[in-house]
Amino acid sequence: MATPAAPVVERVEDKHRCEILVDGELAGFTEYLDRDEQRVFYHTEVGDAFAGQGLAARLVEQALTDVRQAGKRVVPVCPYVASFLRKHEEFADIADPVTPDVRHWLRQALS
Repeated sequence: MATPAAPVVERVEDKHRCEILVDGELAGFTEYLDRDEQRVFYHTEVGDAFAGQGLAARLVEQALTDVRQAGKRVVPVCPYVASFLRKHEEFADIADPVTPDVRHWLRQALS
């Protein structure tokens, strides 16, 4: 029996999301939109077949690392990303609060 490959996280620019792949299969994603120097994360999802493996945390950690490397800031509208940030203070320096203005902008951008 083959050993499963380590999960791979990649940013898919044209879909405005980061995806996590397990053995080449899409296991989950976190979606975002860029607002000036902010990357607004609004949805994270991991497929049922991949639940309980820590993939969402690995995905979001890599996505936030990507935000840092891009010189941007993160706005965690997505409840999972917000929860992750509360538990991982190493990203506090790039986190901005979710404001009514951001929520309004996001609603318009997604409509």
